[in-house]
Amino acid sequence: MDHASYEGYVEKLINDRSPLLTEMEAFARVHHVPIMDLTGSEVLLSLLAMQRPARILEVGTAIGYSAIRMAELLPDAEIVTIERNARRFEEATGFIKRSDVRDRITLIHGDAVELIGSVEGEFDAVFIDAAKGQYQKFFDGYGALVPIGGTIYSDNLFLRGDVLLEDVSVLDRRRRRLVRLVKQFTEQLMARTDYHTAILPLGDGLAISRKLR
Repeated sequence: MDHASYEGYVEKLINDRSPLLTEMEAFARVHHVPIMDLTGSEVLLSLLAMQRPARILEVGTAIGYSAIRMAELLPDAEIVTIERNARRFEEATGFIKRSDVRDRITLIHGDAVELIGSVEGEFDAVFIDAAKGQYQKFFDGYGALVPIGGTIYSDNLFLRGDVLLEDVSVLDRRRRRLVRLVKQFTEQLMARTDYHTAILPLGDGLAISRKLR
């Protein structure tokens, strides 16, 4: 049985989401919005439930799916989430306003790279799920806001399997560059001594980096 079959089996066991989240999942499928896959999302939520962060920064809102799920899971947490795309920002605003957790989610419209240094406060957890070629800048820039003991979660490190290709010439030029940048980021991440990092082979690859110093 292959990896996809195992994930399909697990997804059938996961409890149903709220009507709003189910609607968002359907919206994402129809409009090809890259929200976090269900299995990976459940793992991230379980890790957050154990960590119980008071403040979470999300880099890459999309339509607000992950932000709403995190806020629902952690009733005392504040979520700050950044989205660059104007259309996605409007869609996320609409969905978040309809949720029961809207008062604890702050949505920022802007380029997350350009906003480094202007986002205020300390964050116990950072979730990176935006432009893959900018992961190093996101990690270094927003990692400065994470205290010792805090955690940075980086999603999509497998690039839908492209990082495993021995011959990347089958990819277009932009995708080859992206593969190179993500592999470089991942290798540097594992070599860092100021964080302890583990990569979970779930969904599209999730790195968990706990700040040590």
